[in-house]
This record gives sequence, C-alpha cells and structure tokens, in this order.
Amino acid sequence: MIQTICNAWKVQELRNKLLFTIFALLIFRVGAAIPVPFIDSNTLQTYMEAQSASIFGLLNVMSGDAFAYGTVFALTIQPYINSSIIVQLLTIAIPALERLARDGGEEGKKKIAAITRYVTVAIALIQAFGYYTLIRSAGVLSAQGVWPAIVIIAALTAGSAFVMWLGEQITEFGVGNGISIILFAGIVARGPAMVSSMISGVRSWASGSSTAATLHPAFIPLVIVGMLLLVVFIVFITNAERRIPVQYAKRVVGRKMYGGQSSHIPIKVNMSGVMPVIFAQALASIPATIGMFFPSAQTEGSGWNTFLEIFDSNGLVYSIVYFLLIVLFSYFYNTIQFNPVEVSNNLKKNGGFIPGFRPGKPTADFLQKVISRLTLFGAIYLAVVALLPAITGNIMSALGSSAGSSLAIGGTSIIIVVGVALETTKALEAQLMMRHYKGFLE
Repeated sequence: MIQTICNAWKVQELRNKLLFTIFALLIFRVGAAIPVPFIDSNTLQTYMEAQSASIFGLLNVMSGDAFAYGTVFALTIQPYINSSIIVQLLTIAIPALERLARDGGEEGKKKIAAITRYVTVAIALIQAFGYYTLIRSAGVLSAQGVWPAIVIIAALTAGSAFVMWLGEQITEFGVGNGISIILFAGIVARGPAMVSSMISGVRSWASGSSTAATLHPAFIPLVIVGMLLLVVFIVFITNAERRIPVQYAKRVVGRKMYGGQSSHIPIKVNMSGVMPVIFAQALASIPATIGMFFPSAQTEGSGWNTFLEIFDSNGLVYSIVYFLLIVLFSYFYNTIQFNPVEVSNNLKKNGGFIPGFRPGKPTADFLQKVISRLTLFGAIYLAVVALLPAITGNIMSALGSSAGSSLAIGGTSIIIVVGVALETTKALEAQLMMRHYKGFLE
C-alpha cells in the first residue's frame, strides 16, 4: 500500500488527487471540532461516555467523536447513507425511477443524484431534531427556547449537507469513494483516544481502583494479536476470487484466424466490499435515531429505554438484525454489480463459452449459481468478521474487563478501515496501470 502511494505521488495528476483528498479530509476534521452554539460540549461528552457501550457509542465512533462533542458534523455522513439506501430501493420498486436509472444515461444519473441529495437534507432535518431532543433531555443545553432549537437543528443539517457535498467532491476529484473515505477518516481519528483509554484502563488496574474503568494488562497482547489476525483474514478474503475458465472458438476473418485462446472470468468472493457493512450499520442505528425523539428513553425502566436496550450494539437482537442486514445488502449489491445474463450474452457474441456449458441460458444459470454461492460465503464472512469482536467483547466484559464494549464496537470499525484502505489502494493501482500502459504501438 505504501509503495502504491509512493508511485502515485510521482505522477502529477495522481499527486493532485491525493492532495485534494487530504485537504478535504482536513476540512472534515476541522468541521468535526467546531461546536454548535448553545451546547455545553464538556457536559455532553460526559453524558456520551456513560452511553459508550450503547448504539450511541457506535454512532460516535463513525463520526470521529463529533457526535459526543455536539459539533457541526455530529450527524456526519449517516443521512446521506440512509438516503442512498432509500433511493436505491425505490429505484427497484418504482418503475419510473427504474427507467430513469436504466435508460436515462448520464442525465438520468444526475437526476437520481439530485433526488438523493434532497432526501439527504430531509433525513438530516429529522435526525437533527432527534439529536436536539436527546441533548435537551440530557440537560446539556446552555440556553432553552425556540431560537436555540432552530440554530442547533439548522447547524446540524447544514453540516450534514456539507459533508455530503465533500464526499461527492472526493469521489469526483480525489481518490476512492468519498463516503467510505470520510467514514475511514472518522474512525481512524478515534485511534489515539482508544489507545489512551486502554492505557488509562491498565493504570487503573495497577492502582487497584474499583470505580474507574479497569483493564488487565494480559488483555492488551490478546487484543493486538486478534486485530492483526483479523486484518490478515480480511485482506485474504478481499483478494480471493473464483476464476471461471472461458474458451474462445477459432474463426476466420478474411485471411486471418482469430480466437482459440483461453481466458477466465474473475469473480470476487466479496464483490460488494464494505458497502453492505456500512449500509447495514446505518439501518441498524435507526432504533437509536427513533429513541432520540423521546425524552423518556433516557429514563431507566421506561418503555423507550427498554426499547433502546433491546437494540443495544452488544445485545443479541442487534447482532441478529445486523447479521441479516449484511447478508441482505450483500445479495442486493452483487445483483446490481454482476448480471449473469448480460455476461452470458457477451460471451456468446464474442464466440466464447464456458467448457461444459452451452452458450446462452445454461451459461447464465451456471454463473447465477456460482454467484449465489460466493455471495452467501462472502456475506457470512462479512457478518462474522463484523460480529466476532462483539462476541469477544462480551466475553471480556463477563470476565470483568471494561474494554469489552469498545472492542465490540471496534468490529465494524476494523472491517470498514481495512476494506476502504484496500479499495483505495486498488483504485490507485488501476489509475497507475492506465497511465503506464503503452498500448499497441510497441
């Protein structure tokens, strides 16, 4: 990865893209540190620390601590992710949108993108109101009334819209997918705080404190080795692929003979990358968003508080829902990305065939069968990797370590960080190869 970045830095155009991406991420981090007026950041941080083991802790990790400090970018990219999910599902359900996406060409894509932006602003308004309700019930506002409410909601909505625009600019003028890059930056920014928390936990254990968060030193090497093994496993599966052999028939054109060579169709085990995890996490956080609208959700023993505890990020219900959503979105994205009928028709037009299968429908059925099996394995892999640290965290919590909750939240973080890093590296490698390709002149 470092070698790829160094090679890309030597190319002027790619260097400009890297600099643009770095500058955009710098703006994102600056915005994540600008507090919203009328919010007592210190009191809010103390309140959110008490909620770190809940779904609010996961939202805070994804925002790079902006959620816990009540900054302009507290809602981060979540409204845009939810909007993308809604619009993509509506594109399948509504024939007019489906025709616009399929036959509209570049103009159709622009209209779909515009609809996504409008929906993003609407969702951001709703989530900003829920966030205001949450912090008002927590008693962290420095002023009450209509005007502070309008300022807070408007600032959070504007911040979410700006992050959406920033992500689109990274996608167009920078390197990689803007949504993934911003999530990557938010999670990585939490790294020093997590290390500091582990050091504080060890010191608390050494001092024999019973009230502070404690962490036995023996857990640290286990956590580090486990994370390294998890990273290696993610990299291995991400690069794994099934190669389906393809044979091209010989044909004579004029006085020359073409074809006769062998090739293959590479099909990734995890074709959809980290997008199912990102989208599943966004949908799984909806119960927490609903709970923000009800002040009674912060009262122990109330109905809404029980509702939030059921969907706690360490709980069984959340894990089951999260698992099923990852599997669902894996199939959804693979269906969009790979069309067996289209691949079969292209092979038939070019005189290619898969040995043992007739061109046309038999080839399409075989490809569909392979895709279904690979998608199932890839979806289970994503779900297990995302939930394995949560299971380990619950075991550590049962053994008396307070690091269990943060480790549980770290499962989703690791898979997003590693996946985004690999995808960005591949995007750089593809652009380097395109610029170094000498064509047919030599």
